[in-house]
Amino acid sequence: MLTEPGASSPPIVQPPGQRARRWRVGQQVSELLSSMRFAISLLTLICIASIIGTVLRQHEPASNYVNQFGPFWADVFLKLGLNAVYGAWWFLLILAFLVTSTLLCIARNAPRFLADLRSCKENIREQSLQAFHHKATATVAQTPQAAARRMGEMLVASGWKVRLQERTQPGGTTAVMLAARAGAANKLGYIAAHSAIVLICLGGLLDGDLVVRAQTWLGGKSVYRGSGLISEVPPEHWLAQGNPTFRGNLFVPEGAISSTAVLSQSDGVLLQDLPFAIELKKFIVEYYDSGMPRLFASEVTLHDRATGQQVDKRIEVNHPARFKGIEIYQSSFDDGGSSVTVQALPMQEPSPSFDLQGVIGGKSEITNGQNKLTVEYTGLRVINVENMAAGGDPADSDAATAAGAHGGGNWMDRLEKRLGAADKPAVARKLVNVGPSLGYKLRDAAGQAREYHNYMRPVADEEGGGALVFLMGVRDTPAEPFRYLRIPADEAGSLQGFFALRDALRNPDLRARAISRYVAQVTEPDQKELAEQLSASTARVLDLFAGEASTAQGQETGGLQAVSNFIETTVPPTERERATGVLLRILGGALYQLDALAREGAGRPPLGEDAASARYLNLAVLALSDIHFYPAPVALQLKDFKQVQASVFQVARAPGKNAVYLGCALLVLGVFAMLYVRDRRLWIWLTACGGGQGAPATAAQESLAVMAMSTNRKMLDADQQFDVLKRRLLGPAAESNAP
Repeated sequence: MLTEPGASSPPIVQPPGQRARRWRVGQQVSELLSSMRFAISLLTLICIASIIGTVLRQHEPASNYVNQFGPFWADVFLKLGLNAVYGAWWFLLILAFLVTSTLLCIARNAPRFLADLRSCKENIREQSLQAFHHKATATVAQTPQAAARRMGEMLVASGWKVRLQERTQPGGTTAVMLAARAGAANKLGYIAAHSAIVLICLGGLLDGDLVVRAQTWLGGKSVYRGSGLISEVPPEHWLAQGNPTFRGNLFVPEGAISSTAVLSQSDGVLLQDLPFAIELKKFIVEYYDSGMPRLFASEVTLHDRATGQQVDKRIEVNHPARFKGIEIYQSSFDDGGSSVTVQALPMQEPSPSFDLQGVIGGKSEITNGQNKLTVEYTGLRVINVENMAAGGDPADSDAATAAGAHGGGNWMDRLEKRLGAADKPAVARKLVNVGPSLGYKLRDAAGQAREYHNYMRPVADEEGGGALVFLMGVRDTPAEPFRYLRIPADEAGSLQGFFALRDALRNPDLRARAISRYVAQVTEPDQKELAEQLSASTARVLDLFAGEASTAQGQETGGLQAVSNFIETTVPPTERERATGVLLRILGGALYQLDALAREGAGRPPLGEDAASARYLNLAVLALSDIHFYPAPVALQLKDFKQVQASVFQVARAPGKNAVYLGCALLVLGVFAMLYVRDRRLWIWLTACGGGQGAPATAAQESLAVMAMSTNRKMLDADQQFDVLKRRLLGPAAESNAP
């Protein structure tokens, strides 16, 4: 339609069909969101996500996921946010939809339920009472009004809500409808349970990462991905003291003070400034016999940064402290910068050892003039409880169990074998504290590093007959287990005897003297030709074992592997077994003499000829063989340490906690009400027997009562309760009608 200039345009009116279609679409969407199947689908997704968040370790460095799952799946997990499930956008979106669905469900059903709570349905027609399952009729010797009052008072005394309605019958007579109700809390349970879901989800959203993420999206904050001192972190990575909700960790060594919490994010960290500082006075830790911590607690002083107030607190596991609206939990403990003194033992060359001073978490530089290594001290453990029991034969264990099952042994012992922990071994554990250990890394100039784990004191080696050995572990990546080099301890419990033997093995003059002694010991003076052949063979096997002889392929090696290569390349296959035995006996005898020479040079007595000396020498041969494959020029042996403990606290401001607690209480009450409270309704229709019924005038004071009851769940005790009510209200002469 055309209009003149300046004329107003007519309003745009949508066609009725288009408005109807939009109304139907909106109604369908609302019904879908508020439906039970949609809510159950959301709850299923939340359960699956929670399982993933439980199985998959959260907030780990990306390299850990790459090492465990490979680069492809690690990239998939990181993109989907599975490394931080409870803060992922899709998880928050599911919670938001669940809250919306539950709110729509409450908005749709709550008004009807509330209206139903106020109604006893006294307007029901008397003819409808005949359709109920529970119904009965009786004659009452009272007028309808008097009978209704009597029955109402009895029901009210039993906890029923009662309403009376008088109706005028077609003959001028008055009838009374008594309507009663009990168990209205069943409907309130529905509202309480659904409201609980909303409160719990809102509390979880409030106390989760949503507020922190909102500050990074809208508040100009960003995640910090660098490293260095906390004081050097730019302000855009700090959250203000007034941050309404957060959850972070605080690392405090003994004697130190800290007021900055670290909030881990999937791609970095955020720093939370606290309104107080925590000073760790003393850290207390107690252990079980198995080496697991039994108790760890922190005695702290809290410094109010605004007023200077100081408050002393003791924080234990499951016993947090609360200060200025912030909960402080004892999360774990760690090393707080213990100082260590280590002895660097050269493993490849016979050079003197030297000492290093270090701090856990710090570094030291070592060099031989050409190559440089960086020592990174990663951990100090003062208690290491290991199971030192010898492994039992499964066949013997099965045989013993079978014998016990057929009557052998005490029945209590047989019962005990079937009870207790699920990981109970067939052989009894022998838990022993093997003492402190040191963890460190050796990093070369190219940045490549290996991880090492060495024990301070020798450990009894059950495989070696109980001989004491020093364990020196190494692994290439954190995903691998440690591989241990076992170096036997001498009679003084030290490494001095072994490294003296190692140095003597690398000394040509001492090897020649040991060969002469060995040959003179096993040959007669007139066996010169045999002595020369034995001397040559002994020299050859010692050179091979010492790593100073080349193999047929021109590769330099040492240890038993070099002897094995020599036998494979020079001895026919049919003679190798015999040749191996001969060469090993020669090697053992020569090393015994070499050890004696080393001990003479140190002014120590020689080894005896007992079983303990034989075990020591056998272990020394194996260690001298394995030392050629030790992947570092030095091994660090812990000599002394001064431990400094540190506490890891979790600090949280959680305003949604109260909402979650209230939601949990409502959920319990709501589920209890829906399951255990029955919604019951009772109707009694009372009419005068003489009114409009053709009854004689003598029946004017009698009433005909028709009683019916309904319940929301058919249960066995519903029949019993109806019978009780029928006898109490109508009398023993009441008759039940068949449904």
